[in-house]
Amino acid sequence: MNIGVMGATGLVGTEMLRILEERAFPVSELRAYASPRSRGRKLPFAGGEVECEVLRPGCFDGLDLVIVDVDEPLSEEWAPRAAAAGARVIDKSSAFRMDPDVPLVIAEVNPDDLRSLPKGIASCPNCTTMVPVTALAPLHRAARIDRMVVSTYQSVSGAGQAGLHELDAQWTKLAGRSEELRRAGALDAPLVEGEVWSKPIAGNVIPLAGSVKEAGYTSEEWKMVREARKILHDDDIRCTVTCVRVPVYVGHAVSANVRFHRPMTKAEAVELLADAPGVRLVDDGDGYPTPQEAAGIDPVLVGRIREDPSEPGTLDIWMTGDNLRKGAALNGVQMAEVLLRFG
Repeated sequence: MNIGVMGATGLVGTEMLRILEERAFPVSELRAYASPRSRGRKLPFAGGEVECEVLRPGCFDGLDLVIVDVDEPLSEEWAPRAAAAGARVIDKSSAFRMDPDVPLVIAEVNPDDLRSLPKGIASCPNCTTMVPVTALAPLHRAARIDRMVVSTYQSVSGAGQAGLHELDAQWTKLAGRSEELRRAGALDAPLVEGEVWSKPIAGNVIPLAGSVKEAGYTSEEWKMVREARKILHDDDIRCTVTCVRVPVYVGHAVSANVRFHRPMTKAEAVELLADAPGVRLVDDGDGYPTPQEAAGIDPVLVGRIREDPSEPGTLDIWMTGDNLRKGAALNGVQMAEVLLRFG
C-alpha cells in the first residue's frame, strides 16, 4: 500500500513509523507530512529514511491510505481532502469520532465496523478510552455493562512532547527539595512554574485533564462516556468519569467499578479475560500492573479484579496501557491491517 502519515514527527507519529516497520506492514511508498519547520527532516524507516514534506494541494494523489495524527482543526480540513483524493483515512484526532457516518474502532473490539466507510474516514478513540474499553469489551458482550464509575490516572505524554519536557524540568528543579515539598501548601507561591498545566505536575496530581465542559466535566471525561457507548454499540451504558493527570511519563491507568445487567463474578471475569485479544491478565487478576510495566508493549494489562462487597454482582477492575502505543499508534496500524484484509 502507498501510505501517508500526517503528524509524522510527533510522539505518536514516530511511534507509528516504528510499528509499521515492526509489524512488517506492506508499504510500497511512504510519505511523511509535518509542519513547515520540519520540512526536509529525515525520519528513519525500514532501514532507510523518509523525508518530511508539507501539506499542499495534490499531496495525497496516489495514496491508498492516510493515517492522521494532528490537531482537530487540521484534521477537519485535510482528512476529507485525503478521502476525496481516493485514500482511506484513519484519523486519530477527535474531529470525526462522534460522526454517525464515521466508525470509531478499537481493532480487537469492533473491527467489523471498518467494513463501511461512508465518508472514507475511520476514527481511533481517545487514548484514555482505549485502555478500559479494550479490557471491558469481553465482559460487556457476556453480561452488558449497566453502569461504570471510572477514575483515570493519565501520564504527561498525553500532552505531547511539551508534557514530557515540563515534567522533566520540574523534577530537575525539585531535586533535593523534599523539605520544601513537605510544606508546599504553606508557601506563598508554587515551588515550580509550568506552561502546560497551571499547577505543578512533578510531585503532584492534577484532577483536571482536558478542558472544562458541560456540567463541570472535562473534555477527557466526556470522551470516555460517549466513545465507550459508540464503540460498544450501547447508548444505554451509564458512566461517570474523573480524569487525573499524574507525574508518569508514559502509560495511562484506569480504575473502574462496573455493574452489569446480570451479576458477574470475579471467576467469570477472569475466564473471559484470560484469552481476550489485546489483554494480558496479570496473576490471574490478582496482580497490580503499573504504567511502567505497560510502557512499550502492546497489550492492556489487567489486575486487581475484585467483587464489590457493597454491590453484589459488581466488579472493581484496574487496567493500564501505553497511551502512545496501544492508546494511539498501534491501534491505527491495526486498523490499517483490518482494512487491508477487507480489501
